[in-house]
Amino acid sequence: MMSLKITILVLYYQRFGIMENENQAIPTRGAEIKAIYLEFLDRHITAVVSGEVDDFMEINQIADHLCVSHKHLTDTIQRETGNHPCYHYDLKIIDTAKELLLETNKSVAEIARILTYDPSNFTKFFKKFVGFTPGQFRKRC
Repeated sequence: MMSLKITILVLYYQRFGIMENENQAIPTRGAEIKAIYLEFLDRHITAVVSGEVDDFMEINQIADHLCVSHKHLTDTIQRETGNHPCYHYDLKIIDTAKELLLETNKSVAEIARILTYDPSNFTKFFKKFVGFTPGQFRKRC
């Protein structure tokens, strides 16, 4: 029988998608930070799109919210995933942009503004990751 502390820890890890079930080994702190960071990004991007938050946070601000230093967050995400935290942030923004392009009739410029981008910069940003401009992506899909 698991102790109460371990039970609470397992429930916490399951909540953040760090553990599937109680038979798995307890994950490392790095895996925990990675899962919490990615969950935070999802919630934060949703808040920006819905208008609850005016602008995207910087990585150092996210680190503050997660109660870790900027360096520790950056080093941990880099070690756990092989990519800088900004890479994951950008990919999640791109995924949100794709969703908005495919599921709404909003113009590319309007989607850019929702995502706090200047429309011309957004088009360059989108093309860098996807290989197509937002308009081309919408027509192809």
